Amino acid sequence: MNAGSGGAPVNRRQFLRAGARALALVGAGGLAGLLATRAGAQTLVWQIDPAKCVNCGNCATQCVLKQSAVKCVHAFALCGYCQLCTGYFEPEPNALTTAAENQLCPTAAIIRTYVEDPYYEYTIDESRCIGCAKCVEGCARFGNGSLFLQIRHDRCVNCNECAIARSCPTEAIQRVPVGQPYRLKTDAH
Repeated sequence: MNAGSGGAPVNRRQFLRAGARALALVGAGGLAGLLATRAGAQTLVWQIDPAKCVNCGNCATQCVLKQSAVKCVHAFALCGYCQLCTGYFEPEPNALTTAAENQLCPTAAIIRTYVEDPYYEYTIDESRCIGCAKCVEGCARFGNGSLFLQIRHDRCVNCNECAIARSCPTEAIQRVPVGQPYRLKTDAH
């Protein structure tokens, strides 16, 4: 065999050991690179920009989960607590009651609670919300826009290629830093 760095010949065992060490170092470097890439990917999460969302309803049907990770949320600071909430009621309700035929939400996810005449509080039962955006559209059309959609990260599987983002007609779904995952309706981005 050839001479090593000290001039002594390298035997087969030393050659194989050196090769195994080199392969281990290359493998460890590759593993570290893979872990760094995955860690970098986890610093971003998917989120909806409420300023770009057009309430198309794709969030309810395009998510890879059976029940969408997209949920309606309520910006209470913007809400007028209206007796006639256009995000809660059908456009022409039979009566201003909580009867199913008067509600806009197909799953009764919006809960209406009397505060004092003429004010009502509206909250979202996220376990029922499917992200269909009907309430969001109604609130934006005639109300003040206090209802809007967000991707809930306790449900989202953080797909690399979000099916909802691919189907979004306005590119409202984007990757945002994990430290600031929820965009509020009042945020100026």
